[in-house]
Amino acid sequence: MSIQVGQAVLFADVVRDRHSVRKYDASWTISKEEMTELLQEATLAPSGANVQPWRFLVIDDAELKKKLLPIAYNQEQVIQASAVVAILGDLQGIDKAEQIYSAAVDAGYMSEEAKEQILQNLRRFYSDPTSEVVKRSSLIDGSLVSMQFMLSAKARGYDTVPMGGYDEKSLRSAFHISDRYSVVMLIAVGKAAQEAHKTVRLPVEEVTFWNAIPEEV
Repeated sequence: MSIQVGQAVLFADVVRDRHSVRKYDASWTISKEEMTELLQEATLAPSGANVQPWRFLVIDDAELKKKLLPIAYNQEQVIQASAVVAILGDLQGIDKAEQIYSAAVDAGYMSEEAKEQILQNLRRFYSDPTSEVVKRSSLIDGSLVSMQFMLSAKARGYDTVPMGGYDEKSLRSAFHISDRYSVVMLIAVGKAAQEAHKTVRLPVEEVTFWNAIPEEV
């Protein structure tokens, strides 16, 4: 089954309607083709130097979702949702930089000289993939693509919930995720069976500072 987008959805509506849903229709499936489209839209998110270090592990097999359930502390959306997507960050993302920037040169977006200069800078940046700066960058880029994935899903009539509650060591072991990848989050996605709990947001005036942060009283 799939949900077809009949017309353009207003971005403001998507942003306002997106909430974290934890009850899903377990009979609903998202085809590999539509999931691929969702991920393709997500990858239009920005990333540092356009390295695009995000990697996706889509878990939609029923038995594998059961395997994931205790790892995710028995959160029922794991088995009810159509899929759970593990958002990963490739700490050796530079491995695809040559491919990305060569394509940009071929498309006429930059010169060969500019490409080589950027690659030289990236080699320095990724000289130690285990460094905190590389890990931090992968988490930032992974978070950006995660939010874009959730908004894309909502625009298509699906719901999601980002999940930070899981045993990372067990997740890595069960799904063979090497230390090459940082684990950013899990995202359950599917057709909601129950509306999300209502939530409130702080007034933007209480979380915004203009030009300087005042000293605490």
